[in-house]
Amino acid sequence: MASLEEPLVFVVLSFEGPDAYARAGGLGARVTELSQTLARASFETHLFFVGDPDLPGHETREGGRLHLHRWCQWISQYHPGGVYDGEQGKLNDWDSSLVPWLVSNLIGPIVKSGGHVVVLAEEWQTAASLVYLADVAEAEQWTSHLHLVWNANHFFGFDRVRWEELKEAATVTTVSRYMRGQMARWGVEAHVVPNGIGEAWFLPLAPSMRQQLDRSLMGRLKLVKVARWDPDKGWLAAIDAVAELKRRNQHPVLIGRGGQEHHGAEVLGRARAHGLEVGYVDDFDETAESLSSALSTVADRDVILLESFLSLEQQKLLFQSADVVLANSSIEPFGLVGLQAMATGGIAFVGATGEDYATPGRDAIAVETSDPREIVEKVLQIHAGPGQASLMRRAARRSATTYMWPAVLDRRLLPLLHHAAALKDG
Repeated sequence: MASLEEPLVFVVLSFEGPDAYARAGGLGARVTELSQTLARASFETHLFFVGDPDLPGHETREGGRLHLHRWCQWISQYHPGGVYDGEQGKLNDWDSSLVPWLVSNLIGPIVKSGGHVVVLAEEWQTAASLVYLADVAEAEQWTSHLHLVWNANHFFGFDRVRWEELKEAATVTTVSRYMRGQMARWGVEAHVVPNGIGEAWFLPLAPSMRQQLDRSLMGRLKLVKVARWDPDKGWLAAIDAVAELKRRNQHPVLIGRGGQEHHGAEVLGRARAHGLEVGYVDDFDETAESLSSALSTVADRDVILLESFLSLEQQKLLFQSADVVLANSSIEPFGLVGLQAMATGGIAFVGATGEDYATPGRDAIAVETSDPREIVEKVLQIHAGPGQASLMRRAARRSATTYMWPAVLDRRLLPLLHHAAALKDG
């Protein structure tokens, strides 16, 4: 299409990013792996995010094709709690400073030299800056060379989005059919471009790593849950299920990684009310071996909470080694953890919304109620049928391959960009 001729440069805007400081949920993984995939496909790619204040403001990776731009660092140094610590101040700085910098230093020079730029902006925090950028493009007559896309991963902050202006400024996308239905209630017609997953999730782990973890946990029934402390994420049902499994002498252990949200106190209170012993681990580095060793120090606890950042290798170890991975949200816009678990060959217990990638009973298990007894019965069914579990693990990996980022780009994102460009030309 005429409006997407080379050279084509991608600019990704997101509060979350690849730094441990900038990861609070699935968005950090999404933009990190999407940006890497674009760069590996030979596109010059720039990712702007609220990064670690102690790392360089600008860094290049992927042979110089991927540029990381850490924004708001002067504010972040006063807010060590992570990307959303001091969020409003960061947002004010983002809205006032990012677009002028982009126009002067990146987008303007590219467009004036005849190049084309695609801006992929994520979540409500970037909506105002994208509208601002569209206004500049209109004034500068850049619209045939600048293509704006805004994506929703969740409905957080929808009340703060100026929808009519955003719909006029950008192509609007979202990550699942469930989210598309939710956005229709706001009068927004969104295109579905699902989340992808990076190829690193499919790379095998050494069997010795899994064996070490099993030894560390004394062969117990392992349930893993990685999610924000949010009532919708199904933490209370997970705790209740562990208590019931313990009552049935199944020797379960729940290994969990939460966030910083207040609901965590309620979850811990529920565990104590059941008489479950809770252990905490935060003294491990980014290797699988270090995590296994740290878990061995609290292996007798019923619930083990991990309080340090989990590397990709450690997440793979947990998901692949677990008897089940509880991604049992009652409301789940996409469910990236479930897809990540499937890619490792894990058995994901997904919720009843948003999981377009899963076929329950074949490559995953669907949890359709908030009743913990449903989790218990399905865990016991899987645990009692190792042959069925092996088939499901293989099917899960096959299904997840269709959501690798290169496939998502070729199947959904790039065709959508060409279609939007054609509509401009027409």
